[in-house]
Amino acid sequence: MDRDTAEPSVSSLPGDRAKRWVEYHHEVAAPSTYVYEFVLDATAPAAGPFCTDVDGNVLMDFTCHVASAPLGYNNPLILDRLGELELVDPLRIAGQDFYISGGWPPEAPDGPGPSQLMHRLVEATEHFDFDRVFLSNSGAEAVENAIKVCYADGGHRAVTFEGAFHGRTLGALSLNRSKRNHRKGYPEVPGVLSVPYCGCHTECTCGWQTDGPGGNALADRLHPKQGNLDPAEVAFIILEPVQGEGGYRIPNPTFIDDLQAIIDEHDIRLIADEIQSGLGRTGEMWGIDHTPLEPDVICSAKGLRVGATISKGSLFPEETGRISSTWGAGDIVGAMRGVAVLDAINEEDLLTNATDRGEQFTEAMTDADPSGVEAVRGLGLMLALDFETKELRDAVVDDAFDRGLLLLGCGYRTLRVLPPLDVTEREIDLAVSVLTESIEAAN
Repeated sequence: MDRDTAEPSVSSLPGDRAKRWVEYHHEVAAPSTYVYEFVLDATAPAAGPFCTDVDGNVLMDFTCHVASAPLGYNNPLILDRLGELELVDPLRIAGQDFYISGGWPPEAPDGPGPSQLMHRLVEATEHFDFDRVFLSNSGAEAVENAIKVCYADGGHRAVTFEGAFHGRTLGALSLNRSKRNHRKGYPEVPGVLSVPYCGCHTECTCGWQTDGPGGNALADRLHPKQGNLDPAEVAFIILEPVQGEGGYRIPNPTFIDDLQAIIDEHDIRLIADEIQSGLGRTGEMWGIDHTPLEPDVICSAKGLRVGATISKGSLFPEETGRISSTWGAGDIVGAMRGVAVLDAINEEDLLTNATDRGEQFTEAMTDADPSGVEAVRGLGLMLALDFETKELRDAVVDDAFDRGLLLLGCGYRTLRVLPPLDVTEREIDLAVSVLTESIEAAN
């Protein structure tokens, strides 16, 4: 497939083979989230955002598998590096019990693995003075270990934000405030307080800015005389620098300043959940780099291919058994891919590309001013459109799929757009053209 000339090309979606595959899949699959009856053919041509399904349809994937494939399909920056290696089984080891080498010396082996990935992550967070990494299998595990680290440091209460999504394991799930069905009926970690996430950029309507003694929803609860929450009991505040599942909401700068003041006054730990906003997605390596906040812990995953909890050695528990994971970082191929992604971001200046192409998209959609779209926003290539109704948003997703453009909803009536970090100007123009046609057809 020639990425420079590829375009979406579809006959019918889903096709006969996709229908048969989906039917076969669900004979044994437990109910879960499947956005489309789209069946990727992993053996067929694919390049950048373009991929092929089992019926031969060519689609343009602007989901990046929910930011888990930040460089798209078959990127030579990943494949060429892996193709140079002669790998042997087992490629997956008990990663917290055994070390693994991909050659010599450890600072620059032929095949980078978990050790090299952790060093890359320390380099990527050196402006926060982080020097330690715990690798795991997923974003939820990265969050679980972050909250364990903070609980171990002291306190038994936690602060999360309305609209938050932090994972589906029970500890992380207790912090979710996006959709009711995520938590309904499940036991929760006690002591979690939720407050508004202020994404208001004109007049505050979320209730964060108040007339109370502290001036905002969290400061009022922590107020020494009129509040009802003892700051000494709070183990951490967990924040998505840009909310993902909750609607791609960009924080109000005043909200961020208020949050920093609260953290400074009460010496509360801050966990930055960068699982969707990190690794260059917003045009900075970490979404929190757009703010003056100084996190105590960063959680990363998705495009990293493994989970990572990153902090200072002084915060991690000293006892070796306090956090552990039999298979955490045990997949050498996953670790190699994580290293390759970080190297590509730095060597190919993908942060600049994310910023430029994101601005191109928002300007083009704003200029098009399609009917039914109330707002276009984004940081880098973490892009979103708010629609007048959920029904219109869903109709646009469906119509775009029929035209060969894969997109995802989030929040209640928001559409998220996630191109690969090396997306080209031509590919942005092509996606904008398809999307505007879908909005017009859905109205």
